[in-house]
Amino acid sequence: MNSKMILAAVLIAATPLMAQTAPKKAPASPAATASATIGGKTITINYNSPGVKGREGKIFGKDGLIGHDPQYPVWRAGANGATTLKTDGDLMIGDVMAPAGTYTLFVDISDPDNWTLIVNKQTGQWGLAHDGAQDLGKVKMTMAKPEALVENLVYTITDGGDGKGTLTLAWENHSASVPIMVH
Repeated sequence: MNSKMILAAVLIAATPLMAQTAPKKAPASPAATASATIGGKTITINYNSPGVKGREGKIFGKDGLIGHDPQYPVWRAGANGATTLKTDGDLMIGDVMAPAGTYTLFVDISDPDNWTLIVNKQTGQWGLAHDGAQDLGKVKMTMAKPEALVENLVYTITDGGDGKGTLTLAWENHSASVPIMVH
């Protein structure tokens, strides 16, 4: 009997340890980072990357997934917490001058085929909390259709040389970009 009680006590004590080593389920919208050095200055975008998950054609537009957000037609341009852009140097984003610092990015998608990037001075908020009074500026984005479905939202920053580059956001069947230039 004593050996059975000892075995039971060992199993009970080991259960929390086994639970801690169980594999964790991947988050629905994992954290992601896009970063590049342009003109000697680092530009970084931190965001959470949602997936299409079989909802192709049902993401954008008034009746789409994003259309149900309280801030629609302003989209948090990611999932979960606010998408942030940090620049080590003064940066022109289209025709918006962003001094070195950290900003929140939003996108006006009132027209799903013609987006406007919103650079906001407020940081640290949950993704849906857009305060238009804190907007540094807005810039029209150049739209394109990706060659294939973009399952998970992705930002890219590309160096075009001579202190110039491109910031691109792609998800589902939309790709939107804006020129950037380091000063």
